[in-house]
Amino acid sequence: MSRTLVVLTAGLSQPSSTRLLADQLAAAVSAAVGGRGESLDVEVIELRELAGDLATTLTTGGLPTPAVAAARQRVSDADGIIAVTPVFTASYSGLFKMFIDVLDTDSLNGMPVLIAATAGTARHSLVLDHALRPLFAYLRAVVVPTGVFAATEDFGSTGLTERVHRAASELAQQIVAAPTAVQGFLQDEPVRHRNSGNGVGAVRPFAELLAGHTGDGR
Repeated sequence: MSRTLVVLTAGLSQPSSTRLLADQLAAAVSAAVGGRGESLDVEVIELRELAGDLATTLTTGGLPTPAVAAARQRVSDADGIIAVTPVFTASYSGLFKMFIDVLDTDSLNGMPVLIAATAGTARHSLVLDHALRPLFAYLRAVVVPTGVFAATEDFGSTGLTERVHRAASELAQQIVAAPTAVQGFLQDEPVRHRNSGNGVGAVRPFAELLAGHTGDGR
């Protein structure tokens, strides 16, 4: 069975350390999924290539451009996500947050996610637990226990390689996991289905949104 992994990378330069880390993680997850007897299709979304489309989407009432709509669909259809951002001002980048802001709130329900970040110094390593993990928890994603932070001096180190493979193994396990409950013996839990937000009716009229906030329709 073939699975799909979507890699979100928010590096601003080309090449970038963010994309380098994203590629290392994707390769490790592919190997780990392959070791479990399944194949993996990897799709990379370079968020810097969507910068103009993201700005247009956010300033036109949330109506996505074709490029943003396609990216949202790829995310909600994935079997797993790797999300990698550079650190700016002790948090994820504005470009990364712009993309998260255009996702439907149900697009990541139960989605296995591996979080990662890059920075020039190890002082920013807490960004994984203070910023990224709460963000994806809010979207009801299943964030694997091991996050991967890489400062400039970490690249090429044994420690980074070990963290990459540990996180990749955890994500691979989530991607290929099958339900273990015996059918009929346990009551099925209600499932929140994923929604890309691209369907008809996904964009509510501005007047309706405004009425919901004021309570009187004015």
